[in-house]
Amino acid sequence: MRFIDEATIEVRSGNGGDGRVSFRREKFVPKGGPDGGDGGRGGDVVLRAHPNLRTLLDYHYKRKFTAENGQPGGTSNKTGRGGKNLVLDVPVGTMVFPEEGGEPLGDLAEAGQELVVAVGGAPGAGNQHFALPWRQTPYFAKNGGPGESKILRLELKLLADVGLVGLPNAGKSTLINGISAAKAKVADYPFTTLVPNLGVVAIGDQSFVVADMPGLIKGAADGVGLGLQFLRHCERTSTLVHLVDVSATEDPLVDMAIIREELANYGKELDTRPWILVASKVDMPDVKQNVETLRAEAKACGVPFVAISTFTGEGVKELVSMMARSALDPDSRV
Repeated sequence: MRFIDEATIEVRSGNGGDGRVSFRREKFVPKGGPDGGDGGRGGDVVLRAHPNLRTLLDYHYKRKFTAENGQPGGTSNKTGRGGKNLVLDVPVGTMVFPEEGGEPLGDLAEAGQELVVAVGGAPGAGNQHFALPWRQTPYFAKNGGPGESKILRLELKLLADVGLVGLPNAGKSTLINGISAAKAKVADYPFTTLVPNLGVVAIGDQSFVVADMPGLIKGAADGVGLGLQFLRHCERTSTLVHLVDVSATEDPLVDMAIIREELANYGKELDTRPWILVASKVDMPDVKQNVETLRAEAKACGVPFVAISTFTGEGVKELVSMMARSALDPDSRV
């Protein structure tokens, strides 16, 4: 699946229907009073958070969207039909910004949440409204108001309780596959994960969402690689799990420092968020010293530590319990 987390779209709400000029025609009443109906209101453009969507890909293929116009008023004081609202489904976690920047217009953080981004034009008034004692046969009506036209920037930030971070090939995808029903791609080369993967982890009758963030590299916070796009998704996570591959480094503290530095450089207080330090791939030979180095560093930082092997299962249950406590019990977060 191609992952798209930004899109720019143009939306236009419907015009209001024009009011009608009409006069009552009855037997023996050749010059009845005005009975022109009002026009219908123009349709709104509405964004709706849909729980089954994961990307903004559809809005790269089609970028212009227009709601239905209101219909003109009819005779006999009949109001024209209102234009249908145009509802555009977007993934949960989509933020909406004006094209020129500035504060967001809305944050669709919950499934089913809706945001009206363009209000339909006002309905026109029929000539029935303009009859006065000195003007009993008004030959005019009011036109409907124009719809709104806007250019919007959509930005997706994944919603997850726990985010897995680390250098490429740290074992994040294998871990999320092992603890959830996610099907993240796994291979023995860097940057296997090019899109964030979400997995739901069940603990008894409760569950929490884990996001496998693609491997970060030095300079990610400055836009190197796809770092900025992926760091953005960390913003919504309550806890970060930092995996360090102890089998592929001479100094695990250097690998750890790279990620911690990128989190700090990105801002949004990512480096102060609760986190768990994990030594991964501890089933590999000659890793004991690196594991102990990380254990000591975790103690110095005052953060939880666990050594795991997704191959043998060592430490995985302990890690899941740590993540569950942090995700489901905010008071337990370090």
